[in-house]
Amino acid sequence: MQKYSFQHTALKVTRWVGSPQSIVVHTVIFIGSFAVVWLGFFSFERMLLVLTTLVSLEAIYLAIFIQMTINAQQESLEEVERDIDEIQVDIDEIQEDVEDIQENEEEDEVRDIKEEKTLEEIRTGLQKLVQDVERLQQKS
Repeated sequence: MQKYSFQHTALKVTRWVGSPQSIVVHTVIFIGSFAVVWLGFFSFERMLLVLTTLVSLEAIYLAIFIQMTINAQQESLEEVERDIDEIQVDIDEIQEDVEDIQENEEEDEVRDIKEEKTLEEIRTGLQKLVQDVERLQQKS
């Protein structure tokens, strides 16, 4: 649960950093930093020291959050890849089943044709037999 919450937070932070709101907030902070020097609350050197330190810390944490986001995306892509592999196996099995069904249908058609031919031969033979019996009956 804690891992999910931390990853979720990392994703939200990296999403926010890439937003227009982030640009506005950072711009306001930078303008405010120079404004406190202009208003005389801090010396220029002290403001630069604080601002540089904060920007460095922010960059470090953002790099970590971005890497966490990349790792989460990589895991997600690996899951999708596994799903695609499973689907491909299913498709291959279905294709084999379709091929088997087609072969069975072809075999059934050949068998039906042979059966029809055999039935026709039996009919022809029976007709000859009936004709022979009728001729024999007429002779007697």
